[in-house]
Amino acid sequence: MTNLKKDAEPPVGEKIAPLAYENPQFLNSPDGRLLRIMSEYVEPLARFRREQIQDTVVFFGSARFPGLEQANQTMAAMGSDDAEGNRKLAQAGVDMARYYEDARRMAFLLSEWAAQIPARRKRFVVTTGGGPGIMEAANRGAREAGSKTIGLNIRLPFEQYPNPYITPSLNFEFHYFFMRKFWFAYLAKALVIFPGGFGTLDELFEILTLAQTQKLAKKILVVIYGREYWNKLINFRFEYLRDGLTQYHLGPDRPKRVGEVVPEIAKTNP
Repeated sequence: MTNLKKDAEPPVGEKIAPLAYENPQFLNSPDGRLLRIMSEYVEPLARFRREQIQDTVVFFGSARFPGLEQANQTMAAMGSDDAEGNRKLAQAGVDMARYYEDARRMAFLLSEWAAQIPARRKRFVVTTGGGPGIMEAANRGAREAGSKTIGLNIRLPFEQYPNPYITPSLNFEFHYFFMRKFWFAYLAKALVIFPGGFGTLDELFEILTLAQTQKLAKKILVVIYGREYWNKLINFRFEYLRDGLTQYHLGPDRPKRVGEVVPEIAKTNP
């Protein structure tokens, strides 16, 4: 009869292998990307259900507009030796602060009204990108009305950080822009677009495209706030086109007689 050898003792200090879902090396690798993407769908969904959020109104706008009190303090702190450029920036802050205050007030009124709607779940919850500026203003207004308010933050190497007015249980941090945009669109019944830059325009036109192509199974309202700002940024008037063509192509430098200069279609820079 063959004698079976006794199993060798495991090496001293041998570690148990980590569970796959507890292995950070795997979760943070390219192979774990699908799980990370799914997490940014399922985890917010679980929280929204737990917090009884039925739908939202999303506020977009610049992250750089200060509140009126802060803008006035910055302006008052300007000394005579400050550079002219700094003084202009401070004055611009005062000028743009009205949009911060308007967003704050609008979010307050919306939240105050929504709180009176008889419903089992929270209706028309003010939602922002979670950062400073207009986002802070809207979260702040909703918080001042005593309502829950959502911040869908994005992890960036600069600028973006959660403002202090977001309801803690509804403060989200995303890695993937497209998952953040999904949650902006999925629950929204309306958008309020305050003055902003590329990010604001990106969010606006993406939602408009979804609505225009009937990818949203709901009616979504879009309010673009601040006519003076938007008319300067995106001039929808025909007069702008007409005046530009007149200035650059029908002005005093146009050819007076046929053959006097090379035709415009054939001109090139030296």
